[in-house]
Amino acid sequence: MQNLFTGTVGLIQMRMEPARDANLARATAHIEAAAGQGARVICLPELFLSPYFCQTEDPRCFDLAEPIPGPATEALGAVARRLGVVLVVPLFERRAAGVYHNSAAVLDADGALLGVYRKMHIPDDPGYYEKYYFAPGDLGFRTFDTRLGRLAVLICWDQWFPEAARLAALQGASLIFYPSAIGWHPAEQASVGTTQRAAWQTVQRGQAITNGVYVAAVNRVGREQPAGGAGLDFWGSSFVCDPLGVMLAEAPADREAILLMPVDGARVEEVRRQWPFLRDRRIGAYGGLTQRYLDQPPSGAAPLERNGGP
Repeated sequence: MQNLFTGTVGLIQMRMEPARDANLARATAHIEAAAGQGARVICLPELFLSPYFCQTEDPRCFDLAEPIPGPATEALGAVARRLGVVLVVPLFERRAAGVYHNSAAVLDADGALLGVYRKMHIPDDPGYYEKYYFAPGDLGFRTFDTRLGRLAVLICWDQWFPEAARLAALQGASLIFYPSAIGWHPAEQASVGTTQRAAWQTVQRGQAITNGVYVAAVNRVGREQPAGGAGLDFWGSSFVCDPLGVMLAEAPADREAILLMPVDGARVEEVRRQWPFLRDRRIGAYGGLTQRYLDQPPSGAAPLERNGGP
């Protein structure tokens, strides 16, 4: 079971304050508390150093970005080293003048920067104007070999795209983190709020099932309302589910929480033997997935695959 992740996951569901340093200090305190309760890998919410600025398009918000490596990874790298924990640190990355990404740095238990994932799917919807701020990721769907095993990180909108989780699983990830910033538009919460949150949980549980992996989704919580904006009520509800989509732990929707849950690589092995989806994939028949949309069904059938073939 080489590289199958085993250890206690810690998810930090938190509110964000206007001041960067206050959010960093708050996150550090939560990390220390989670580690003290046995967490060995700890994930923060998407863009945790600030309120969710993408509710509006404001060029001044680019000042919130920082390089990777940079101040946040240096500070939290020291925390990871002191506590002996792996950290997933979602950041607004300044890559160069005019080039910014919605990213996550992965720090190993010795504080070393293992690498960066850059969010691949960038939304552009009311209250989520991310295309104004972020270039799409160009590093692909990556995995990271930590001291505890191989994991992958995908970010928020990536949750809704099964191709992303599949490619992470095909590279050996047995645990996928989804740091998020998702909530309700206040005017819609009463009418469709329950349905929206259920869809968010269901699609990620489906990614766990179809790939035989653990999924850990961590969200922010609380009302954030920029000047001139309608605001968003972030719905918390961070959770961990197992490779059959079973909900192992879930945080409340309305307050901060530290969610802890052990995950075991042996469970991944067990589930994949019973439900061998990766074995039964017909990879020669999936060429249409590289197209934006199939205006006409592809003609003819895919060639038969030989035993042991691709």
